[in-house]
Amino acid sequence: MASNNRLARFLLQRLKRQRKNHKDMDEKEKDLEEKVNAETEGATNTEETEAEAQAAEEAAAATAEEAPQAEENALEALEEKLKEQEDKNLRLRAEFENFRKRTIKEKAELIINGAEKTVQAMLPVVDDMERALDNAQKSDDVEALREGMDLIYKKLMKALEGLGVKPIDAVGKEFDVDFHEAIAMVPGMGDDKKGKVIDCVQTGYTINDKVIRHAKVAVGQ
Repeated sequence: MASNNRLARFLLQRLKRQRKNHKDMDEKEKDLEEKVNAETEGATNTEETEAEAQAAEEAAAATAEEAPQAEENALEALEEKLKEQEDKNLRLRAEFENFRKRTIKEKAELIINGAEKTVQAMLPVVDDMERALDNAQKSDDVEALREGMDLIYKKLMKALEGLGVKPIDAVGKEFDVDFHEAIAMVPGMGDDKKGKVIDCVQTGYTINDKVIRHAKVAVGQ
């Protein structure tokens, strides 16, 4: 009976050792498997990293190769744009120079034409003056000479009016520095004459509503 108990305990201990050995083996297998997996994953990551690095190097090399060409293209584009701008500036300068010359020519023509128009308007008055002077030497009729001079004066004023020239109406008007030039102040003219033009010593004129000579007047004080 005691012998059977010892055998049973021996078998039980042996079984426990076997189980322990199996457990240790399982743990070693598990550790080995994890190690292998880690190394495999590390190798995979290393391969991926190397692939990414290689791709980056290739991209950088491609960019380095393309950069000089891109700079050259940009430089050519800038040179072309600069050339277009220079051509545009030259055209603008030429157009402005043509405009300036044309304007000078037109102004000169206006001056010449204006002078020609004025002379043409005055020539009939000159003709009448010549005839009046000739008749004055042949006649002693003072009244006829006066009437002749009055007609010539009216004709002259009409010719001037045709050129846009008009006399400034001054007597009896309020003194206006835009049209009148006071050369005398006349006191004691009464309140109704104060600040008004009493007499016009020299007639003023406008041309196309622009004053070309102020009327010289005496003003009530």
